[in-house]
Amino acid sequence: MAQRFLARLGGETKQVEAKAASVGAADAGKIPALGDDGRLDGSMMPAGIGADTQILPASEALAAGTFVNIWADAGVAKVRLADNSNGRPADGYVLEAVSSAADATVYPLDGTNSALTGLAPGSKYYLGTAGAVTATALDETNSSNANKISQYLGKAKSVSELITTDDGYVVL
Repeated sequence: MAQRFLARLGGETKQVEAKAASVGAADAGKIPALGDDGRLDGSMMPAGIGADTQILPASEALAAGTFVNIWADAGVAKVRLADNSNGRPADGYVLEAVSSAADATVYPLDGTNSALTGLAPGSKYYLGTAGAVTATALDETNSSNANKISQYLGKAKSVSELITTDDGYVVL
């Protein structure tokens, strides 16, 4: 619940709750409140300011924190799990779980994926299988890794946060 403040309305002093989200012009001039996460809601920001995201339909269920691959399904951009074993490089990640056919909010690489678990702070991570990360880079000299994707994703900041980078990938 947002904090309240005193305001003069219709000649009386009343308590008014600050707005945690905006519906647009109808909320012009109102005092904003931080959300449960301690941040302003994206609806409060002017056009062009806010998270750099894409809203795309998921072609399969996606767990929070998984890395995703953007692909074309009959000319329509969709997201699926990135996977180093089947030619699906990571193009971004999701912070919230999404069911198949639902819209996913995709964050691009070069941000912080804060929906992971079990990371070792300071360790490097690479694309694994089924949208997961691995601390072990693929061995390019091992013939069993032929045609797999070697993609460095970033360094762990904490047990749940990976600072990602968009350095591209190599098909072995």
